[in-house]
Amino acid sequence: MNTILSIKNLGKTYQSAGRTLTVLHDVNFSIEKGSVVAIVGPSGSGKTTLLGLCAGLDRSTTGSVELNGINLGTLSENKLAQMRNLNVGFIFQNFQLLPALTALENVMVPLELRGERDIKSIAVELLNKVGLTERSHHYPAQLSGGEQQRVALARAFSNKPAILFADEPTGNLDDETSEKVVKLLFELNREAGTTLVLVTHNLDLAAKAQRIIRIKGGTMVSDERREP
Repeated sequence: MNTILSIKNLGKTYQSAGRTLTVLHDVNFSIEKGSVVAIVGPSGSGKTTLLGLCAGLDRSTTGSVELNGINLGTLSENKLAQMRNLNVGFIFQNFQLLPALTALENVMVPLELRGERDIKSIAVELLNKVGLTERSHHYPAQLSGGEQQRVALARAFSNKPAILFADEPTGNLDDETSEKVVKLLFELNREAGTTLVLVTHNLDLAAKAQRIIRIKGGTMVSDERREP
């Protein structure tokens, strides 16, 4: 299989109160196209920082991130934003929908940024897939947490990303709603053939992945490949 994401000697440090804080140290792995990978670890282990670096939302202190054959460290902020819009989808724990836009308009945003045509019909079809056709003209504040995350799912898949990063996608949802959202996420992912990287402390969710990478104290402690 072709590699979509390659991480080499990755490190991230911050300066805090005159001290150097190491959040990630010498992380190495690569991810194949079309695979489902979970990154797990306790709170504060550096997994969300790692996801941000992999997705080009932040820059590493040391090492390199290559996404879809592009070394992210060589890109300007504008080129980085362009690369994300063309290649990357995101799902966050707190949904991150735009409050002034309806569900339909939220799903249309990435399509508008890409200059796509027929964006409304694409967005309507995606909302239909996540079961929210009748809620398409509601604003985020009028939707439940589960409904907001389903809008976020539709938005994440709207630009047909090569890779989708999901950061604690069920973290703010109850068990029953989590189950529905996860089922939808995996269905949409299978249908689109997207590479899926899940950051989670939910071991039931991680168990659905083909591979589990464990992070502890900013270092990678295991990389377990599982039977499909």
